[in-house]
Amino acid sequence: MIYATFPDMATARAAAGQLVREGLAACVNMWPGMISLYCWEGAVEEGQEVVFLAKTTVARQDEAVQAIRALHPYDEPAILVLPVEGGSASFLDWIRAGSSGQGPGAS
Repeated sequence: MIYATFPDMATARAAAGQLVREGLAACVNMWPGMISLYCWEGAVEEGQEVVFLAKTTVARQDEAVQAIRALHPYDEPAILVLPVEGGSASFLDWIRAGSSGQGPGAS
């Protein structure tokens, strides 16, 4: 699972669409309206962001991270790879199929 934040829904949606179309992620969830408080270049900043969770495999995570970084407007985007310890076997199979690099609807 890849966690990232985006400044707005348009950029998050564009990145999500590319990841799913290219088979780098089976699915991306986006939640607008998150408030972030952070230190940047010596000042405390606050802003609204979109939470971005991409479901992918370990085999595709590096490519997916590179794609997110390339599509992201921030100088230093928040991108974290989070391990998945388990879940529904059939759902995990669906993620593997959707992240196979064969594009939408891969199985």
